[in-house]
Order: sequence, then structure tokens, then C-alpha cells
Amino acid sequence: MHSASRRLLQRRLPVVDIPKRNDRLHVAYFWSLASRKNDPAAFPSFLSLPSFFPSQKIPKGLEDFFPPHAKSPPPPLNEAKAHVHKSSEPKSEKPPSPPPHNNNNNNNNNSNNNPNDSANIPGLIALLLFIMALRNWLEQEDAERGHEITWQAFQQQFLGHTDTLTVINQNRVQFTTTPTAETPAQKYYFYIGSVERLEEKLAAAQHHIHPTEWVEVKYIQQTNLLLEFIKALPFLALPVAIHFGFRGLTGGATAKGGSQNMKSIFGIGKSTARKINKENVHVTFKDVAGCEQAKMEVMEFVDFLKDSDRFTKLGAKIPKGALLCGPPGTGKTLLAKAVAGESGVPFFSISGSDFIEMFVGVGPSRVRDLFAEARANAPCIVFIDEIDAVGRQRGRGGFSGGGNDERENTLNQLLVEMDGFEASTGVVVLAGTNRVDILDQALTRPGRFDRQITVDRPDLRGRQEIFLVHLAGLTLEGPAEDIAGRLAGLTPGFAGADIANLCNEAAIVAARRKAESVTIQDFEKATDRIIGGLESNKIMSRHEREIVAHHEAGHAIAGWFLEHADPLLKVTIIPRTSGALGFAQYLPKEVFLRSPEQIMDIVCMALAGRAAEQVFFGEVTTGASDDLRRVTQLVYSMIQEFGFNNRLGQLAFRKDPNSLEKPYSDSTAEAMDDEARRIVDEAYARTVELIQSKKEQVDALAQLLLEKETITHDDIVELVGERPFVGDKAYHQYVSSKSRGSPPVDEVTTEEKADVGFDSALTPGLA
Repeated sequence: MHSASRRLLQRRLPVVDIPKRNDRLHVAYFWSLASRKNDPAAFPSFLSLPSFFPSQKIPKGLEDFFPPHAKSPPPPLNEAKAHVHKSSEPKSEKPPSPPPHNNNNNNNNNSNNNPNDSANIPGLIALLLFIMALRNWLEQEDAERGHEITWQAFQQQFLGHTDTLTVINQNRVQFTTTPTAETPAQKYYFYIGSVERLEEKLAAAQHHIHPTEWVEVKYIQQTNLLLEFIKALPFLALPVAIHFGFRGLTGGATAKGGSQNMKSIFGIGKSTARKINKENVHVTFKDVAGCEQAKMEVMEFVDFLKDSDRFTKLGAKIPKGALLCGPPGTGKTLLAKAVAGESGVPFFSISGSDFIEMFVGVGPSRVRDLFAEARANAPCIVFIDEIDAVGRQRGRGGFSGGGNDERENTLNQLLVEMDGFEASTGVVVLAGTNRVDILDQALTRPGRFDRQITVDRPDLRGRQEIFLVHLAGLTLEGPAEDIAGRLAGLTPGFAGADIANLCNEAAIVAARRKAESVTIQDFEKATDRIIGGLESNKIMSRHEREIVAHHEAGHAIAGWFLEHADPLLKVTIIPRTSGALGFAQYLPKEVFLRSPEQIMDIVCMALAGRAAEQVFFGEVTTGASDDLRRVTQLVYSMIQEFGFNNRLGQLAFRKDPNSLEKPYSDSTAEAMDDEARRIVDEAYARTVELIQSKKEQVDALAQLLLEKETITHDDIVELVGERPFVGDKAYHQYVSSKSRGSPPVDEVTTEEKADVGFDSALTPGLA
């Protein structure tokens, strides 16, 4: 052992007597162990070597590495040699068993004997050999090139000591010096910019020498194997990557079965529909409220599948499909989940966009695979959500005119599959969409979708039922029936998803203030949060607050004293994060037919905010921009669609959103503009007159708004009295906070229902 290594080992293990041996492997092994002082699993086999413990003393700190029954270290070196000689003679004694080790040693030994590590050894050896060969090749190439110099060094030192210059690849010049008695031949090279420049420099440097004695210049082309290999590496790696990629894809699909076929490139045409079992769905028809008529129609499909004999004995055939249509958030998908939870038959769910892929032919292939699997599991139900992704009318919505369109091919295959099997197969197709107007007529006809079930926004009664469903999981302060009735009146136009969100927001508001239960005030704050946004911390001047207060008061008073306008629910002048400086809630009545007088009252109510600004401040602001937009839309609808204008007569020009051409002439368009301007001007003059006559009430209401910032129906009743028109009974029972009771659901008649769009809750009386 080298003296330096011996001294270093002696410092690391001072208690160990390091023997003077020339076993390099032994020394290297001991050196690695001494460097890894925290590897106790490797020490016992090493310390058992007699050459490292010639004395009988166990080094301090190494007692745990010896068996419990052994109180002394291995024998000295000479005794070990004697033992070796004796062991060569035949013996009858049984060899001693190896000393037991602790669990840590066993674990470490197992980790050292990992078969994965042994499997990696050939690869590591091959990589090491490749690196060594590459290094040797580079060193050999550098030796063949020689030493690199510059042109100046060549001109000054070597121009007269070489006979030939070799220009390689037109960028490197290599030469060998002429050997002499003192110095042998040596190789040098330097780089050049161009061959022409080299020749000019050589001619200039040798102008005093006869041309026959000039240095000979040769031109050769050499191939750099390393550079060529690097250039070809991507082309060589691409087939290898493709090979292993296909191998992994096909291997994964084969190993995991047909359910994982989408992981394989060869299974991309397989259907991605999920088969939903009844046990995995916890939604029943009891959880669906607010759409009783739609629920009854859907339940008939379940009865068809459960008790088909009751229908077939009368000659009835099971409908092939039903199309659930309606605004977003009304419960179309929830109805489908309820069907899956109560039908008791296999239920396949897929989205319409799942049929569309980047590869041609994937969509039709998935449609075929879906219906093949459905027939194999009949009777069953197939639910296609958002079917408008593939069911758009051909020739519109991005479909190519005459070309090969993937979505059109998918739609054609869907049409064939839906009308290609017999009714006795027991496959029912349900689909959901909120754009039934853009679906292809061949898809919506009877024979494919025999029924179109409309799931509309709930009315007053429906909202109360939905609230009762969602309030069941909340800790409330008070009876759920009273809260549901009150909230049903405060949320006109809300869909089922909006109501579920409102209940969750109310629980969050209550938890934010660390309350024990959810109160009606929490629900009111949640309602304001959903309709207008969070309360903003915008700082408004006193003048701006007065303008906003009089603007909202004008809306409220106009709606209060106009017979066909909508009564007030709530008005506030607190700024919101949505950008609104204030908003009002109204309760529009469910009216299926409107007269011109009713529409004009709604128009006047919308213009009342700007009229109040004009009356009280002598100027108008941008706060009425949204009101004017809605007024313009409503007035043009009167002229173009409803035939309420004497000048244009009984004509209707319904707009086609897919058409760029107007269905009327320029002169007719000019007449429409003139009539719309006249109608709005007359309505505005009427509204200004109304605000002038009720100026005291408007100002009093505005001052109350400035004081309280938020007022309700009860506040306006106390301020200006009851509305001078006969209102709905349900309106007073639902919207008044003084009414503690809630009318039974069965007592609410059709005339007492309220149903408008969700957006209308933000604007005064626009249905």
C-alpha cells in the first residue's frame, strides 16, 4: 500500500492497524468503505478479514459489527494462515454457520443484490466502452492533424521548411515539415477563409522566389465521420423511436385489454363512451325538481325498459330517442343522470365532441363502435351530451360546402345507426343540447328522436321545489319551506344550476362570518353576489351617488305607477365588481301574449332612469347605455317581427343569424329606423311627464337610497303606498319580508307564476 493512502486511512480509522500489503484490490475496497463511513452493511464482511485486525482488540465503535457470541476479533494474520493450512485437511466437523446480522444489514444486502442493478451493468459497460472508443478516436484524429498554428506563424517560421500544402475541404491547410538532423518531421495545420485568399497570400509571400520553387498546393476532400454521424443521428433515431413507440402503444393495449384501446394508435376508432352502472350513480328522480313535465316524459322511457310488456301488449313501440333541449343550467344532464340511476339497464354516456378527432374517419368509426356495444348490452340507454357538436345542420356552422367534412361524415353515420336498427332491439338514445335550432332536420325528425323534451327555466313554483331540494343539506335558521318561498320570489329567471350555486354561496357567506346556521340575510347577500357581483370598494363622489340614486328611483317609481310594468323586488346603489354602479330586481309576470300597450309600458320603465337624470339634473349620463340598448332591441322587434307599426303594416321580417343579407329593401330599412326613432321619442316624452308628476316620490325614494343604499319592496310600500293596480297574490306572499308563511305549492296557480330570462333580472322590466 502506498504510504500516502496508508496515512489517510490511518487518520480515518485511527484504531485500526493497517497492514502493509500490496493487494491493490483490497486497498481500493477498503478505501471505498472508509470514504462511505455510513455504510455499516458492508463492514462485517470486510472486517472479518484477519489481515486488518492482527491484534485481539476490537476497535472502538465497531462492536455492533460482530456476532453477539463473539467477544473478540478475528485471529491475527499468522493464526489465520495456520487455519488455512489446517482447513485443507479432511475434517468431519460441520462448518460453522455464518454469524447472524441485524435487519438493517439484511435490507442493505437485499438492496445491493437488486436484479435491476445487475441488468443495467451491460448497458453501462457498453456506454463506457463507447465513450472510451470515441475519446481514442478523437485523440487519434487530433494527432493526425498535428498542431494548430496561424497564417502569420506559417509565413514567418514554416514557409521555407515544407514542400507541399494540402488544402482539406477548402477551409483547412495541413502540411508536414521537412525533417532535418536536429528536428524530425512534424505536422501542423491552420484554417483559411477562402482558397482564393490563400493563393493570393502565397503568391505575395513567394514573389522573390522562382515559380518552379514555390510550395506545391494540393486540394482534397475529406469526410468527417463524427460530423456525418451527428448529421445522420436524427434520421437514425427516428425509426428507432417509432419502433419503440409503436411497441409501447400496442403493448399497453394488449396487456391491459380492450378497455384501454384508446391508449393504442390502433384503438383510436374505438368508442370512448363510459358505461355507467346503477351503483355508481347516486342521483334519482327525487333529486330532480322544477321540471315535472319533462321528468314525467323521461320517466316513461324508464318504464318502457323496465316493464315493456305493459306497452307492447297494447301495440306500442318504444321510442327510439328523446332530445332534451332548453337553456343552460336547467337540468338536462341531471335528468340523464337520474335515468342512469333508476333505469336498471346499462347506461352509456358520451359527449358529442368525443366523436371529433384530428384523424379522418375516427368519428364514424366511434359511432359504429358505440352502437355495436349498445346492441350487445340491450336493453340499454345511450346519452349523447351536447349533440350539437356533431349534429349541426349540414352546410352550416363550419361544414364545408361539397368537401369531405369529418363532422358531416360523423353525422351521416349517426343518422344511419339511429334509424338502422329495429325498435325491438331496446336501444334508447337520449341527447342534450341548448341549440336545438341549429340541429339538422334529419336528426330531429321522428324515427330518430321521436320526442323533443323541453326543459325550461322553472317558474315560481318550480324554483321553490328546487330550493327545497338544495336546502335539505344546509343548516338553516328557520323552516326550509319559509326560506324556499322567500327565495323563490327573490330569484326570478334563475335556473336550477343558478339556485344550486346560490345555496352554496349562502353557506360560504355564513361560514365566512363563523355562524352556526345559514340565515335569510346570507341568501340575500348570495343573491346580490350572483346577480350584480361582489360589493366594490369604488369611491364615488356625492354628485355621482345622487345621480345613481335618482336613476334607480326613476326606474322604481315608473314601474310602480305603470300598470303593465313589473313591480319592484329590490334596488341598491352599492357599486359592484361587474361594473354596475347600482341595480334593481323586478318580478316580471309570466305573460304569453303582450299587447303594444304592455310593451310601451316596459319601454317607458326602461327610459325612466334617463328621464329622472334629465328632470333633476338637467343633463344625462352614460348610466343608461344598457337601458337604451334593450329599448332599441324591443322597439325593433315590435316593428320587424310583431307587426305593431301602422306604417309598415302587417309584415314580419324575422332575422336569420346565419344569413348576411337583409330580407327587406333599403327603403324599408329607412322606414324602420324612422318609426323606431319616433316610438322611442314618444315613449321618452311620456316618461319625462310621469317623472315630473311623481317628482316628490322620486326624490324621496332617492334620498332613502342615499341613506340606506339598499331598499326592498316593504320600504317602497311605506314610502309611496301600495301599488294602485291589482297584483298577484303570490307576489305579495313571496316577496314581502313581513310575510312569514309560505303558501303551499299546490295553491300557486298558473296565473301566479313568474318566468322570465335570467338577464332580465338585471334590467327594469324587460322580459
